[in-house]
Amino acid sequence: MIRTNHYIFNPQQNSPDSSHKYLKEIATLPFMSYMQSIVITCGIGITEILQKEIEGLGYEVVANNLSNLEIKGNLRDCMHLNLHLRTASRVLLLIKKFQAAHPDHLYQAISKIPWEDHINSNGYISVTSHIQNSYILDTRFGNQKVKDAIVDRMISQQGKRPDSGPTRDQTVIYLHWVDTDCHLYFDTSGETISKHGYRRIPFKAPLRESLAAAIIKSSKWKPGIPLINPMAGSGTLAIEAGMIACKIAPGLIRENFGFMHLKSYQEDLWIQMKIDAKKLIDKNQPQNLLVNDSSLEALRAAKKNAAWAGVESLIEFHHGDFTQVKIPEEPAVVILNPEYGERMGDIDQLIETYAKIGDFFKEKCAGSWGYIFSGNPDLSKKIGLRTSRKIPFFNGKIECRLLEYELYRGSKKI
Repeated sequence: MIRTNHYIFNPQQNSPDSSHKYLKEIATLPFMSYMQSIVITCGIGITEILQKEIEGLGYEVVANNLSNLEIKGNLRDCMHLNLHLRTASRVLLLIKKFQAAHPDHLYQAISKIPWEDHINSNGYISVTSHIQNSYILDTRFGNQKVKDAIVDRMISQQGKRPDSGPTRDQTVIYLHWVDTDCHLYFDTSGETISKHGYRRIPFKAPLRESLAAAIIKSSKWKPGIPLINPMAGSGTLAIEAGMIACKIAPGLIRENFGFMHLKSYQEDLWIQMKIDAKKLIDKNQPQNLLVNDSSLEALRAAKKNAAWAGVESLIEFHHGDFTQVKIPEEPAVVILNPEYGERMGDIDQLIETYAKIGDFFKEKCAGSWGYIFSGNPDLSKKIGLRTSRKIPFFNGKIECRLLEYELYRGSKKI
């Protein structure tokens, strides 16, 4: 067995060719064989959780910022990360670092890159960016400069060019340009991997899947501990817990990634990665996830989403008011994501709801851990209980907190 960086490849199992021939072939492919900077982005406040995920996959984090982390690797590693990471948003593979003090400098540097080696002239490209300097006031102009440099190079080398536009379903190039420092990347995710692909029927304003996974990982819940979600909505929190318990890689459900549209992409390697990921799945888990909602429409959505995720058998679905949910005698994690008035819900009614949550915790959840995820600190005060932790998150642009309550029953704790 040969360890090619972090992904283990068994040539006798995966290919009739010899290992030496396999390694020789991939060495000729751009980004397959040499190490580059890989930047993995996430929501603000999630980097610590994401770092543990990345290190758990065998990688070393070399830089940690507010909303991204950096490792060293190649395209194989990008494929592996896109398949397995739960709390990430994008996996960016560095193409080139350079200095640019003017849009023309940007164009000149990008036009020197051998794009014909990396992307197909009959494909489709999308350019996104973060630009912070005095040279470009509208990022759309910067994106256009990048696109022009790429297509002009392709035309000069091959006589034809890829189509381009805003859709991120094929090759995506990302420019990070601050002052004179330029970093150009392939966005190997394409569409963000914060969406895990199972939520075919969302309900109201659901949590992003990566945020839900981060919330679960921040709680005291571990596989084997009952998880109760009395206000389930479309079931994202319980589904993410179920996927963690069963070791279902979130990328298994996705059918399209940005890396699939690069010339370096090897479909056979991706197929084998998915086969190996499927071998890790363990569905022999106890049925100790419970979701409840007062809306039958929400429960229908939750059931269908759980089925798409492959964890429906682990979850009990109940219909009714959250105050009537029965909490097991054994210690459990009880987690609620009530509305918090930013986008929905009447504030006066929500004040009553939050007060009822506090009563529910005190009267029915003793001996367990209680959690509230909310973006409204004034409403959170209506819970009327002392928190043991306040964990900061952002839900989009809304600053939120995951509030943890240790609900004592004598000395009994998880």
